Amino acid sequence: MGVFKYSLVDFLFICAGLLFLLLDIGLDIYAVVSFYQEKAYVSLGILLLLLVGSSFLVQAFSWLWYSYEDFERQTKVEKCLSLCQLKILHVFQLGIYFRHAGVVEMSVCSFLTKRNDPESIAVYLSHDLSMLRLIETFSESAPQLVLMLTIIMQRGELDPVTVLKALGSASAIAFSVTMYHRSLRSFLPDKKKQQMISSVVYFLWNLFLISSRLTALALFASMLPCFIFTHFFCSWVVLFFFVWQSKTDFMDSPRGEWLYRATVGLIWYFDWFNVVEGRTRYKTMLYHGYMLVDISLLCSLWCWKMITEPLDFVISPLYAGITAGSVVVVYILGLVSKMIYYTCCHPNLAKGELKGEPFDETDFAVCQASVRHLDIDEDVTNRSGPSPPAPNIKQNKRMRKLAENFYS
Repeated sequence: MGVFKYSLVDFLFICAGLLFLLLDIGLDIYAVVSFYQEKAYVSLGILLLLLVGSSFLVQAFSWLWYSYEDFERQTKVEKCLSLCQLKILHVFQLGIYFRHAGVVEMSVCSFLTKRNDPESIAVYLSHDLSMLRLIETFSESAPQLVLMLTIIMQRGELDPVTVLKALGSASAIAFSVTMYHRSLRSFLPDKKKQQMISSVVYFLWNLFLISSRLTALALFASMLPCFIFTHFFCSWVVLFFFVWQSKTDFMDSPRGEWLYRATVGLIWYFDWFNVVEGRTRYKTMLYHGYMLVDISLLCSLWCWKMITEPLDFVISPLYAGITAGSVVVVYILGLVSKMIYYTCCHPNLAKGELKGEPFDETDFAVCQASVRHLDIDEDVTNRSGPSPPAPNIKQNKRMRKLAENFYS
């Protein structure tokens, strides 16, 4: 099994993700305080529900993944905690921060020593972290942006600064999805490595699709706020049924797998996410066709309500029609960008062509042995000598499954 490389770009992405995470916490606190001061208790309740629900969901996945590996911790940051302390951290919604700290620790170690152990472990840990960030993005950031856009539209506070803020939030969501894409790229063999332009196209395609979807939901919610919950529940039930029909095999326990399927249904409500191996062209076309029709209906209902029952501010029918049509056009532009990516940037590989080998117990034993013998504090004077042979470090089997789904 080849050793996965951890580059400086990956380290910078992880640091940027940590900064975004801390900034997100600060903005969440600011939003909660603002709603409370404005006495907007309904919006405050919805926001708190999103924050608490997303946090519990992410911590649940983090805890389950620790349990699947018999709570074997691979960094000094994690090893300083007992099993009871680790559980308490997850109960108090702090587990993901120690995962961040562990990745940063192994990243720094990989740059200070020539041994491949910390480098491979950093890649392994960053894979789980990117997946957790993806779950958090679509369970908190995306619905929170819909809430904010809905309030802005109901108040009629559409100015250039507000538009820039909304685009910045949508870009942050697309950035999290791009970090997930970079994790998938690490499984590509060297001869099939994608250029940076592929990540740029991937970012743009997701930015267009996600922005259009969130704007359509916000338009609908601004006029029919009560029905947005009905729309979400009905859509989620349909999407969850199709995930269940796909017979996913991602988690190591039946309950964990059902939780994963429910989460995929949530992600699908906002954006497409590959969950099974093999060609998914027709499933993807069916999904995007459904989303395009749904977005068109949501925008049409908003346009009709704005003409027949306008809010405190008046929008001309022409402007309402242009707004609704623009949202649909942006989604179509995202589909065109996606076609460009798959035509020019996406390598189609068989399962055996991906870097690494299918996981087995031998790989797990080798990984744990290498981690136990890892000496990060080795003498600096020995660095000039010959480097020891690279150990066979366990790959992240969860991310490998997702890479097989995406590239096969």
